[in-house]
Amino acid sequence: MKRNLLSVASLLFGTLFLFMGNGLQGILLPVRGNLEGYATTTLGLLGTSWAAGFVIGCLVAPKLVRRVGHVRAFSGFIAIIAIIALVSGIIIHPVWWVLLRAVTGFATAGTSMIIESWLNERATNESRGAIFSLYIAITLFGVVAGQMMIPLEDVRTPVLFMICGIFYCIAMLPTTLSTAASPQPLKAVKLDLPALYRNSPVSCLGILLVGIANGAYGTLGAVFGAGSGLSDTSIAIMMSATIFAGALMQLPAGRLSDRIDRRYVLAAMSAIAAFAGLLLAVLHPSSPVFIIGLVVLYGAVANTLYPIAVAHANDYASAEDFVKVSGGLLLLYGIGTIIGPTIGGPVMSMINPHALFLVTAVAHMLITAYAIIRSRMRAAVPVEDRDAFTTIPTATSQTLTPESMSLANPGPGKTPETGDPALKYS
Repeated sequence: MKRNLLSVASLLFGTLFLFMGNGLQGILLPVRGNLEGYATTTLGLLGTSWAAGFVIGCLVAPKLVRRVGHVRAFSGFIAIIAIIALVSGIIIHPVWWVLLRAVTGFATAGTSMIIESWLNERATNESRGAIFSLYIAITLFGVVAGQMMIPLEDVRTPVLFMICGIFYCIAMLPTTLSTAASPQPLKAVKLDLPALYRNSPVSCLGILLVGIANGAYGTLGAVFGAGSGLSDTSIAIMMSATIFAGALMQLPAGRLSDRIDRRYVLAAMSAIAAFAGLLLAVLHPSSPVFIIGLVVLYGAVANTLYPIAVAHANDYASAEDFVKVSGGLLLLYGIGTIIGPTIGGPVMSMINPHALFLVTAVAHMLITAYAIIRSRMRAAVPVEDRDAFTTIPTATSQTLTPESMSLANPGPGKTPETGDPALKYS
């Protein structure tokens, strides 16, 4: 186990700085854009363009990597991200920011897929669970650490953009200097909507709606905070605490879904998220403590929905289809993250900043209703025959890729934790 972890230590160190850059840049752009007076609709397009670029990257990047190799592709992708971070601090213009954000999303998909394929190559059935859990922890910590740097410098200056560039350059070094052999070619994922829906209607629609809610909050949460009168420090605390709360809730929510019908857990967690969102939208709280408290409650339950929905889909999938199903759901999630900010921005502009949570509440109420309806139409898989729940990062970073799905689901007939044969359901 120790040897497996040591073999990926330098790679995980670079991953930490990659996600620190992602976290800082992800909150810096909307906060700076809000100070520049950009319309909320425009700020929403920052998330839309990033998500669109990321989805395209998941589809196209494998071909580029196969053509030029992992190391060269990684260096190229990370250089593009670093250059764009620096250019964004020089050219303060909404149209340029939206266009550049799409390129950043595309390149981020490439870098994440390369890192995850490298981890997958080094993992064994015995060490896969530990490596994947450590990878999740590092990505979450990186995003939070990056977000918490917002109060350290005036966002009106280019300094924080320069720090993003530095983080990205550091992230490049461990992989480019490594003497290890390149991993196997990246996997191509095909989106088969009819097959996904036949496998699990709740997961198919639920993942799309989760993407809409998470995409809206992940992009516009900082804008909501600024519009609610929160300071830069309070905004950073709010966004970071949401991620931490979601991480802490993963295990109890997942274990509960292993014991009872996952659709009931999905419905309950969505209902709580909808309730917290409606309180924020209706009450218009002004107290920072009250705002952050409600948002943390929202994040704690909202960030458990994606892995529960994936686990539910895998309950009904054959072992050889685990990665295909999870990858297809990932792309549906990506489509949702494109829709969420596109809807959320105009709604906030027309009503008020708190209306962001009207968008999330509607999405979560639809999940609750549909999960309950479907639970009456098809019996749940027996508890003893279910696929084991696996923690999967969603949160604000939105950097799930098909390779991370492969890391979580090691292959036909194997489970991530033990490598035991998996069961097949039709």
